[in-house]
Amino acid sequence: QEQLVESGGGLVQPGGSLRLSCTASGLTLDYYPLGWFRQAPGKEREGVSCISSLSSSDGSTYYADSVKGRFTISRDNAKNTVYLQMNSLKPEDTAVYYCATALSGPGCYPSLDYWGRGTQVTVSS
Repeated sequence: QEQLVESGGGLVQPGGSLRLSCTASGLTLDYYPLGWFRQAPGKEREGVSCISSLSSSDGSTYYADSVKGRFTISRDNAKNTVYLQMNSLKPEDTAVYYCATALSGPGCYPSLDYWGRGTQVTVSS
């Protein structure tokens, strides 16, 4: 069964860090642009960060303005996993975070291929 599974969410104090992981089974992530998306209660889904596919020549990344300088996306192709390192977390980062395959090109938009079930991140003192 092809699926993406997120882990690493939790409760953290403002200023703290978390690392989210998204591991694929039944599919190889090398060929896909990947992204992290989040949705907070009452808010629209937001593209947090995306990374190009392994076959892309530029290895480009995208970050929403709200997370630039604090979050880092990376991929470990040997582990078939994509990560989101989140530092200097703020209460407004509280949301359910999803990993998904993404569309190629500028910006950060999910494709309709594969989605994880999400992991809750709560930033609160």
